[in-house]
Amino acid sequence: MTRRTRTIGLTATAVAIALTATACGGSSSNNAGGAPAKGGTLTILDDADFNHIDPQRTYTTEGSSMDYELVRTLTGWDETGSQPKLVGDLATNTGTPSKGSTVWTFHLRHGVKWQDGTDVTAQDVKYGVERVFSPDINGGPPYASQWLVGGASYKGPFKGQQLNSIQTPDKYTIVFHLNQPVADFNETTAMTTWSAVPKAHDTGASYDTHVWSDGPYMIKSYSHGKELVLVRNKYWNQATDPIREQNLNEIDAKFGQDQSAIDQQIKSDAGVAQTAITQTPIAGSDLTTLANDPSMKSRFYKIAAPGINYMAINMNRVKDIRVRQAIEYAVDKTTVRGAFGGSVYGDYASTMLAPGIDGHKNFNLYSSNPAGDVTKAKALMKQAGNPKLTMSLAVENIPTHEHFAEAVKTALAKIGITVNISPLDKNNYFSIVDNVKNQYDLTWGDWIADWPNASTVLPTLFDGRQITKLPQSNNDLAYLNDPKVNAQIDTIGKMTDIKQRNAAYGALDEQIMKDAAVVPLMYMNFSDIGGSKVGGVIDDTIMAEPSLVHAYVKN
Repeated sequence: MTRRTRTIGLTATAVAIALTATACGGSSSNNAGGAPAKGGTLTILDDADFNHIDPQRTYTTEGSSMDYELVRTLTGWDETGSQPKLVGDLATNTGTPSKGSTVWTFHLRHGVKWQDGTDVTAQDVKYGVERVFSPDINGGPPYASQWLVGGASYKGPFKGQQLNSIQTPDKYTIVFHLNQPVADFNETTAMTTWSAVPKAHDTGASYDTHVWSDGPYMIKSYSHGKELVLVRNKYWNQATDPIREQNLNEIDAKFGQDQSAIDQQIKSDAGVAQTAITQTPIAGSDLTTLANDPSMKSRFYKIAAPGINYMAINMNRVKDIRVRQAIEYAVDKTTVRGAFGGSVYGDYASTMLAPGIDGHKNFNLYSSNPAGDVTKAKALMKQAGNPKLTMSLAVENIPTHEHFAEAVKTALAKIGITVNISPLDKNNYFSIVDNVKNQYDLTWGDWIADWPNASTVLPTLFDGRQITKLPQSNNDLAYLNDPKVNAQIDTIGKMTDIKQRNAAYGALDEQIMKDAAVVPLMYMNFSDIGGSKVGGVIDDTIMAEPSLVHAYVKN
């Protein structure tokens, strides 16, 4: 899952690592105990709109976090305790596997209502999941199409076809038939892909602005790129929802202001800023200052979650491995990290699997000096014939990314590569770069494990078969399509021994790095800020966002 300048199960080990890192790093105390206040408006200030909030298309942390106020998922995460706990959300429990975890059955809670007072049914969930397969509903996670029997040829429900591997024997029971054993399937069902959509209110590709709610809040108005206003859903019932609360009268998300201006406004804690929060990353120019400001301690959210900031090298366009290896050595990660805010942003990376993810293996195939090794890079370019290359670099059109791009441009100029920076619309960045029609030589990306297991990182980012299978939502930004890598992904997916599987993923990470398909830059921390009258915020170590499911504004 990307964070827009940036789910779902945590193993006990991964949770412990994440929570320890959070404790060491510090976090906001706005989630302190006491009865939450009722009423008022929480303002969200983001520099750009969500890529999507259509639940079947959402695949960013900001969009997913907002969706949790609007829609229910089959399972979800209760994060009120010391560790996140998987619970039934729309379902009564976390599901029942059978036939070697190739069949999963969920029973829905009775009394869950849509915003018009009608019942949420298993048929609504089936229809919602089926939407994923339509070419018009692109951009979301790939798991439904990968795992559901018949998913390879199914094209969605819009012409009346149904997917027979999703069965609804009655109004409150839904059964999924998978093409392989998936022991943690009930963790992927915590993603919004598996939420319900009422067929009568589906508006297809425009559903982003018309999402029908079975959560505590519903859409009052949505002017894309400007403002999204949510109000209370009067048919939501706390007794049916083990995760969320309905403390606010409104949630008002405003988009389009420069991130640094947002940071300074919230820091001022004046007027509406007292009841405001930002979900988008703090500007790199502000991060260190805000993190070290004692007056911000209770309003600074530093959330540890296993994520990677990286630069993909398009193997279709940069075919010579010696050139790709030279880029690995030439990039100066010290200046790159400086663009994103310095050491507060995260540690230097050498692998695609971050610490805290099952399968992480500690290795470094390239420069041990984060400033790079220009001498080694030049030697590799000489072996390649000293080609005078010009490369495009895709980034978001925000200052942090512009500084990052300049750092890369300066570094690669030292080895004879001219970089042309392509700043792309921050509102639609991932929609643009994930479309195979829009290819760049170098592409900035980041990734947060959908749940901290390598199965939600390496297959999603490096299975080359998705290039043709998912041409509008291809996450393989390196265009790595190595038959050996693809075959190993399939082999690992069938492993039942956890230790064997984790070791195999670590080896696969190393193989991908040998191909020099990507430059890992930093293992990320996630930092946001809020106003002094924002309460009930939870550090969401799964979503790497300040969770708003219990949010309130203080009187």
